[in-house]
Amino acid sequence: MTQRRTFLKQSAAAAAATGTMGFPLIGGAQPKAIKVGILHPVTGALAYSGQQCREGALMAIEDINKTGIRSMGGAKLEVMLGDAQSTPQAGAAEIEKMNEAGCSAVVGPFASAIALATTQAAAKYNLPHVVDVGVADQIVERGLKNTFRFGPGYRTCAQTAVANLHVLNTAAGKPAKSVMIIHEESLFGTGTANLLARELPGYGYDVKEVIKHANPTRDFNNIVLRMKSVNPDIVIPANYYNEYALLVRTMQQQRVMPKAIYSVLGGAASSYKFLKEFPDAANGIIDCNHWFNPKDKRSAELRKRVEAKNLFFSYEVFMAYTAVRLLADAIERARSADRAAIIDAQGAQPLMTQVIKGDIRVIIPRDYREAEPVFPLRA
Repeated sequence: MTQRRTFLKQSAAAAAATGTMGFPLIGGAQPKAIKVGILHPVTGALAYSGQQCREGALMAIEDINKTGIRSMGGAKLEVMLGDAQSTPQAGAAEIEKMNEAGCSAVVGPFASAIALATTQAAAKYNLPHVVDVGVADQIVERGLKNTFRFGPGYRTCAQTAVANLHVLNTAAGKPAKSVMIIHEESLFGTGTANLLARELPGYGYDVKEVIKHANPTRDFNNIVLRMKSVNPDIVIPANYYNEYALLVRTMQQQRVMPKAIYSVLGGAASSYKFLKEFPDAANGIIDCNHWFNPKDKRSAELRKRVEAKNLFFSYEVFMAYTAVRLLADAIERARSADRAAIIDAQGAQPLMTQVIKGDIRVIIPRDYREAEPVFPLRA
């Protein structure tokens, strides 16, 4: 994966104090399974992304259990599945069940608003919570020692996106000067939009309007009519998959063609599902998002396995997959499933992608580049 590997910190002294130094099993007894909660919104408005996350997590569990946790005699991971039902309240309720069931850790729950609730609920029990996708920085900045995140937060993504936009725009002769931001109403969309609105003027961009919409939204005609009136050079959407896809399709139907659709954590921008279903609407879209390393053969192998299941290789799949592998690595080195041994994490960096000639290609940074960026889309 492109994100820098993040590792949990564990001291030998703490392991010794809790009796977790991994003594050999007696008489060939099977080691006790380690219960892990896998929590995602597999029903409700976020069901597609939640189901993709769950699939990635289960694939990681399958791979890990081929050998088990070696430092614990080959102990297997035992999964407890939870459904956050696309709401923070349901997510928090699932954490209560997982704690009662004796889970050693939880991985999930995709959405920022849900993660804010589930990590807080898990903190009451010192239950380690690995956040796979949720990008709100509040999730990991509240001093909750049980919480860590594999991927970068939306502050890092927004700053990276704006800096890269300025590089692309400057190289093109600065054709783009005005911006319109369209975002969904939850913590993810609102937080991302606020960061962008604060960053963009410092690079000389005029933020014409910031428009919030409900999640879910089933009609973007009025917003796109407003977009047509404002006529921004760049449109920046920050929404989940369904709303993102509908917004861009509505722009296409109304023939609204800005110089660029430049996404930050776009729910459909870096999506093979969107590319397959709406190739014309997707063409040329740039996104700053979680992405895999296209030059790493492990990514290609995982993609083949996912596609063999007739699924799309989405960021949800590989983020959840990697988060579970990260947790297993921590347990391996801790030689323990004790909750107190899982304590910390650090961030990572996003990549910039663009839909070019019917595929999603990495354009920034140069180390991972697969294609030269096309900017602007129209003069």
